[in-house]
Amino acid sequence: MLVMRPAQMADLSEVQRLAADSPIGVTSLPDDAGRLSDKIAASEASFAAEVSFNGEETYFFVLEDTDSGRLVGCSGIVASAGYSEPFYSFRNETFVHASRELKIHNKIHVLSQCHDLTGNSLLTSFYVLPELVGTLWSELNSRARLLFVAAHPERFADSVVTEIVGYSDEYGDSPFWDAIGRNFFDLNYAEAERICGLKSRTFLAELMPHYPIYVPLLPDEAQEAMGQVHPRAQITFDILMREGFETDHYIDIFDGGPTLHARVSGIRSIAQSRVVPVRVDTVDSGDAVKGGRPYLVANNQLQDYRAVMLELDWVPGKPVTLSLAAAEALGVGEGASVRIVPV
Repeated sequence: MLVMRPAQMADLSEVQRLAADSPIGVTSLPDDAGRLSDKIAASEASFAAEVSFNGEETYFFVLEDTDSGRLVGCSGIVASAGYSEPFYSFRNETFVHASRELKIHNKIHVLSQCHDLTGNSLLTSFYVLPELVGTLWSELNSRARLLFVAAHPERFADSVVTEIVGYSDEYGDSPFWDAIGRNFFDLNYAEAERICGLKSRTFLAELMPHYPIYVPLLPDEAQEAMGQVHPRAQITFDILMREGFETDHYIDIFDGGPTLHARVSGIRSIAQSRVVPVRVDTVDSGDAVKGGRPYLVANNQLQDYRAVMLELDWVPGKPVTLSLAAAEALGVGEGASVRIVPV
């Protein structure tokens, strides 16, 4: 069974294996044991902390195959983007250039560097093994962290954002970076992202142009890359768009990938999830239910948070029946409650 749970320091080597295969641009998953160790330690401290509002906490989850003990995915949430340093984005804007005398009225697309999204909660660190892309397990790896937000709303902001990795070619070159960022740093895109993963994005972002960038002046390749999604990040984009996230307002300052935004109250997994009592079927040890449909199921706990994907034949208003194996995986018993949402 695949189970999402908080990462532990014992997972470090497995997490680094996942990070090594993550796409260029996922700077929240650097292939560096020291940074990943710090990431897990910060997550463990966040889960253990008593929190009444969103602050500097970061929560890092792993998707474990409990049969083999192998990790097959990971994902994370930052409680407040830009809590310790500004969270930069490019904001899409329209400037009007007009001359009444010449009867000219032009609307021009510009990019303005901003930190409008500072303070929002941030989804980060999504990765699943290639063989799980496009399966229900991708949904579990991404959406189960939203059920964690639903269970602990005091720990998060009223809005959530995420940066989707933008387009780069098979050689790791980004036309958007080459048109803008590379003019300010003698670095190619892959090296810039590697440095950001090991250090911080802020010190590079602060050296980027702070004046509006007129999009028509950029090369065609850079304009075409704006808002494009890297093929390996398409699954993340698709899942979150189905969740009710919106795009078009902001893009990443390095690769031009879309930045998605949603109010917590409008996110499908949160708004449509239900807390229901549990009945444990101690006779049937199977997980599948004939005639059922797939649900994400989470135990609503904190340090012992668990989430799984199950086939359930649940009737609204009634308890949900779990197999003994599913109940044990979630760490719940008869009479406990779980949060469920259909896939």
